[in-house]
Amino acid sequence: MSHSEQKEAVELRKYINNNNNNNTFYSSDSEGEECNHFSTPFLNRHHNRKNRSEMIGNIEKFIDPEEEKVKDYDKRNIIQKGLDLLLGKKKYFGRTVFLSGITLPKGKKYPANIIQNRRYNFITFLPLVLFEQFKFFFNLYFLIVALSQFIPQLQVGFLFTYVAPLVFVLSVTLIKEAFDDIKRWRRDIEANSQKYNRLKRNGEFELIPSSKIKVGDLIQIETDQRVPADCILLRTTEKSGASFLKTDQMDGETDWKLRHAVPTCQKLNSDEELTKIIASVFAEKPKKEIYEFIGNFTKYHLDGSTEVIEALSLDNTLWTNCVIASGTVIALVIYTGIETRSALNANAPSSKVGKLDQEINNISKFLFILMVLLSVLMVALNRFQGIWYISIFKFILLFSSIIPISLRVNLDMGKTVYSYFIMKDKQIPNTIVRNSSIPEELGRINYLFSDKTGTLTKNEMIFKKLSMGNISFNDESLIDIENHVIRAFDNNGGNNIDLQVKEFIEVLALCHNVTPIDPQSTHHHHKEDGNHHYQRESIEGNSEVTIDISTELSPYEGREYQASSPDEIALVKFAERCKLILEDRSISTITLKTPKGDLLKYEILNVFPFTSAAKRMGIILKSKETGKIVFYCKGADSIMRELVKPSDWLDEETDNLAREGLRTLVFGKKDLNEEIYFKFSQEYKKASALINDRANEMERVKKEYLESQLDLIGVTGVEDKLQDNVQVSLEQLRNAGIKVWMLTGDKLETAICISISTKLVARGKKIFEVVSSTKEGIKQLLSEYKHHHLRSGASLIIDGSTLKIALDYLPERFIKVACKAPSVICCRCAPTQKAEVVTWVKKITKKQTAAIGDGGNDVSMILASDVGLGIVGKEGKHASLAADFSIDQFSYCTDLILWHGRNSYKRSASLSQFIIHRGLIISVIQAVFSAMYHFSTIAIFTGWLMVGYSTYYTMLAVFSIVLDEDVNRETVVLFPELYKDLQRGKLLSFKTFLIWVLKAVYQGSIIMILANFLFETSFIRIQSIAFTALVLTEIIMVQIVVYRKLNPLIILSEIVSIAIYFASIFILPSYFDIPFILSIDFWWKVLVITVASCSPIVIARLIYGKINPPVWSKLNY
Repeated sequence: MSHSEQKEAVELRKYINNNNNNNTFYSSDSEGEECNHFSTPFLNRHHNRKNRSEMIGNIEKFIDPEEEKVKDYDKRNIIQKGLDLLLGKKKYFGRTVFLSGITLPKGKKYPANIIQNRRYNFITFLPLVLFEQFKFFFNLYFLIVALSQFIPQLQVGFLFTYVAPLVFVLSVTLIKEAFDDIKRWRRDIEANSQKYNRLKRNGEFELIPSSKIKVGDLIQIETDQRVPADCILLRTTEKSGASFLKTDQMDGETDWKLRHAVPTCQKLNSDEELTKIIASVFAEKPKKEIYEFIGNFTKYHLDGSTEVIEALSLDNTLWTNCVIASGTVIALVIYTGIETRSALNANAPSSKVGKLDQEINNISKFLFILMVLLSVLMVALNRFQGIWYISIFKFILLFSSIIPISLRVNLDMGKTVYSYFIMKDKQIPNTIVRNSSIPEELGRINYLFSDKTGTLTKNEMIFKKLSMGNISFNDESLIDIENHVIRAFDNNGGNNIDLQVKEFIEVLALCHNVTPIDPQSTHHHHKEDGNHHYQRESIEGNSEVTIDISTELSPYEGREYQASSPDEIALVKFAERCKLILEDRSISTITLKTPKGDLLKYEILNVFPFTSAAKRMGIILKSKETGKIVFYCKGADSIMRELVKPSDWLDEETDNLAREGLRTLVFGKKDLNEEIYFKFSQEYKKASALINDRANEMERVKKEYLESQLDLIGVTGVEDKLQDNVQVSLEQLRNAGIKVWMLTGDKLETAICISISTKLVARGKKIFEVVSSTKEGIKQLLSEYKHHHLRSGASLIIDGSTLKIALDYLPERFIKVACKAPSVICCRCAPTQKAEVVTWVKKITKKQTAAIGDGGNDVSMILASDVGLGIVGKEGKHASLAADFSIDQFSYCTDLILWHGRNSYKRSASLSQFIIHRGLIISVIQAVFSAMYHFSTIAIFTGWLMVGYSTYYTMLAVFSIVLDEDVNRETVVLFPELYKDLQRGKLLSFKTFLIWVLKAVYQGSIIMILANFLFETSFIRIQSIAFTALVLTEIIMVQIVVYRKLNPLIILSEIVSIAIYFASIFILPSYFDIPFILSIDFWWKVLVITVASCSPIVIARLIYGKINPPVWSKLNY
């Protein structure tokens, strides 16, 4: 071997032995030697502190013009900046931040690091709140009505009558907004005043509030302290060089993420040395993506040449509002204020408007037209005498109660009551209403879209089977596997099967992200709920399962585990049961304990974490005993079959496991020699240091050196437990007429098995598969299903690739056929496809949809649906936080929908129509009165009578409708078919509206006619009789329309309302003829009018109930 070859070999061995799993890219300043990380003594031997400071201040020599060209700096000219400012375009750009605090490009100003969640200030509060209220037509209408009374020619009554209700509604809104904004302002002050230690250039720390933090500052953040700005983690007190991070305030996930310090900075002797090295961080432009980051850390020699370049990724970041869970860290601030990930993602979600609100809005528009037509009719009957257009406007003002201003207030109050009932329901504990504006929309759901893993199942994995082609084992064969492993580790080495089993159990114990937990470690000291969490995504399918890792107690040696996925915990625990124990794991090493008690140590050279795009994870390990380097990989079978060597048993075995409902993982390996690994490592580090196209280049290098022709080791199957009562719940929903679609990332066979075991597919019913790669093939399959399988009640299943073609080219045909199926399963479904399916169903069917899920990959589906349900579970809180309703398990949705949803919708429908009736009846009385008295524009009821009519006289009784229920809870559960009546939306339709209009016309007319012609000629007596009869009629009507006649709270509200009215007679003597009211003559006349107005309604309801009884009336209460 030549001298140069010997030198290269020495370099190879030295590199392999010293590699510590970091991404450092070494320069080639000195051939065959690793570049030295300069310490303070070394620097002092060359330059004194003054010279070094001058060097740091003069950064031009450290700038490479060619590199600067590819960085996404702000390169706009003044004109472009002016145009962007004028058009309101906010643009973001990358920056280079030196540890000295200097930033490039020079002169660039960055936003202040302040949190501002308040919406208003002292000056803008009133204008902005009023604008928000009056941008809606009907609020503006009431404002115009009130203002018109300041014009003498348009006055039709007391100013107070029209102004008071509007002022009341606005006052409530203003107080609520002010209260909420003051709370936000106080939270802002508290957050902006939090103190942090900033490392000054002289190596000392100073205490500053978070609002004073700037880009380029070096900040010390302690355990359990909030991260004040987006930072790069430079150093940590944790010996491993990594700290855990709580991100629940950022992404809703309850798991802890591991963040790595920059290796060069972590190797320094102290934090103060950060101020003595010349280094910079390039950070890409600010963006919303919280799971992505591209940057570089560069350390320079004092002569300006590059010493070290290290790639920075998400693993090196600390995002604002996350909390340090372990260790004390030093971080470099790269984004502040509105440029942080937290602020960029703080856009208010689009509010969902309920279908009932839309229907009431349409009815209100009709009422407005009716009011205008009635006003024109009154003037027309008077032959347009006088200034007729003034008369029209006056009549509009007199009939303005047709559109009741109290309608919105009462409905909003009702929704608050429904939300309270839901959250206080002990049968569905911990349920949270996050959107109180749509509880009644739960009352007419037609389609429920559900995730599988963690929603229909518990996301709790139990190892069931492993297969190696020629031999397979299940969980009952534990002793056999143990014997194989024990024999393989004996001195004799065992037979071929022993060695094959040993290799498989080894890969289970090595290829993962599981960490055994030391109860005394720093991140255990802050354990709050007995559970620890760690970030990753499930490997099965393309389900972006970011899970809660429950630390699980091992039955062996009291061992606790922290894992990235429950299926990983299941496999590692199985390996432990087979006597191969994961003894220890750090960032750089894994230690296994053999059945004989020996320790096997492996150096972790590289880890390739799972992503939803890759659907696999890999790890490169070097045995410290043998020096052997191996690449292990595991992933979904759809991906792994392309990476492993051709196999005649892989497809058959994975299909068999899937048919049993098991989640499958395929394991493979590749042996690497030192030369191949060295070449891979060099190219991979170069690729990871790129600014542009980094991800693609890293994937290319992996494919070239690692991910091809892997040796197939075997396949595992783990079982995901079903949620409690999920089978009963799905059957109840099906009986209620709700069609459930399961949207999952699992493979087709697994989805079929789960759909049968959960009873999503009814007993004895078939499942028709729609799987094709062509548009014509899909058409043919849909036609076959429609004409030959639909009548038999067969469910429909479609895979992700077929679904994509169907939605791209045949959306209407596919949705129309699928919606006729009793249930639909979409497998291999991407998160975006889930949302797309929901959107298409809404668009084509015009029916109400709900979506339920528990993970971040379900959020888009939840937001796309009319009603979003989020489960707090093993995948964290992301879905729960994005949903309208948060529940603990799937079975709760039956109570939520069938009981609370049904009641809320029925109550809101009755309440809204009753309030409209209340406004119509008094307007009809006014119209009849005006017609009787020469079409005059004189108000029959004025002042406190008008104000009291819709508030303290009738509001309590009318609002008590929100307490009504037609059947009890047990009946609803026993007969879920009752829900079907609501799905058609007949409780609030144009037909029911017209019925209430006819009621109001009859009752208003009869009250006014009888009060005027049959009894009295005195105006005040007519007013007293008519108003008393009107109030009594409204209260009696409440008792007529409620289902549960003997509800004590409703009866009490009616009694209190009547008492308030009669008490007010003596408080407001100017409005009543008190001596006449105290006479028998008054009472019998009021009684006759009230009976005349209510009895026909009662008789009509009784007759209709006999001819066409509602379904619920056939059941005993």
